[in-house]
Amino acid sequence: MKIRMTIEGAVVTATLFDNQTSRDFISLLPLTLTLTDYAATEKVSDLPRKLSTKGAPAGSDPSIGDITYYAPWGNLAVFYKDFSYSNGLIKFGKIDSGGAILNRPGPLRATIEVMEK
Repeated sequence: MKIRMTIEGAVVTATLFDNQTSRDFISLLPLTLTLTDYAATEKVSDLPRKLSTKGAPAGSDPSIGDITYYAPWGNLAVFYKDFSYSNGLIKFGKIDSGGAILNRPGPLRATIEVMEK
């Protein structure tokens, strides 16, 4: 499944993996969020509700462009730098193009929607 994130007027496209967490995330779309910086590594935002973690691994080692769900806090995290293994971090997508906008400092307004097929 492909999604489009419009962030401060820039278009970011991504592919979501076929797992329960991504399917649950898709059920929330379209969604407008404010992405804030966390640890100078990722942009994060609270979600309207917790996502399913059924069948998910205990954690993951995120890379640039990974779209993830941090289950302990119930938030979306999109990585613009590599990071180390984190328990409770579930990868459910990867940015295809346009991700450089995430390096911009400060909060960013993002609208996330499913792309037409």
